[in-house]
Amino acid sequence: METLLEILNVIVTTVKDVIPIAVIIFGFQFLVIRKKPANLGQILTGFVWVLIGLSLFLIGLEWALFPLGKIMAEQLTAPSFIQSLGGISDIAGEISWQDYYWVYIFAFCIGFSTTIAEPSLIAVAIKANEVSAGAIGIWGLRIAVALGVAIGISLGCYRIVVGDPIHWYIIVGYVIVVIQTSFAPKLIIPLAYDSGGVTTSTVTVPLVAALGLGLSQTVPGRNPLIDGFGLIAFASLFPIMSVMAYAQLSEAKVNFFKSKRSQVDQANSSVRS
Repeated sequence: METLLEILNVIVTTVKDVIPIAVIIFGFQFLVIRKKPANLGQILTGFVWVLIGLSLFLIGLEWALFPLGKIMAEQLTAPSFIQSLGGISDIAGEISWQDYYWVYIFAFCIGFSTTIAEPSLIAVAIKANEVSAGAIGIWGLRIAVALGVAIGISLGCYRIVVGDPIHWYIIVGYVIVVIQTSFAPKLIIPLAYDSGGVTTSTVTVPLVAALGLGLSQTVPGRNPLIDGFGLIAFASLFPIMSVMAYAQLSEAKVNFFKSKRSQVDQANSSVRS
């Protein structure tokens, strides 16, 4: 009975959140544009499915993703687990940042896998492939963004473990982004900046936030409010760098093969002459 009441409460809350969106869309459609939209029944049915999907997703967050991220952080940072791997080897019995290497590995893997499965990234990659006439590969973009998120979250977990101020990492990161923007292909720059935004969506954010909070609660001397948040910033920043780096490497590869082909053509023409 408690489960049914909780599900009903989530559905009611979701309806309240979606109603303003529906009012704005249909208000403009009927009061400003003054035209009945095509397939109105299909649109209303889609809204119902959206409400059901959002409600089930929010329930899944509370019942699975948030607890899972916290439990994994607690288990990977437990002194007994670290000691079983040969950690805590100093005289004072304190844990050093190197002893948390499984946390960094887990952060990298979870960042990569959740980003690959991110629906918003899939949609952006498909549209980018369509408008670029195939110049931007769907899987190439998805893997580049996923690698950026994975590296960013791993570095963010390292920051939580050592307790460094977050602003230094973010400042240095955006300095690198500005420098890359000056040299990256113009085609990829807007997409790279958008790629940083699509990572902070339905699948990635819950697990990353839970991991950061769980890690800050279990690492000695860390404050969940000060140190637990901020991983999402890393997940947004590093994909920008990785996508532009991917474009720069692809451009360099194309230019290299073009120069090689030109050299071969020149050699063949000299032989013929």
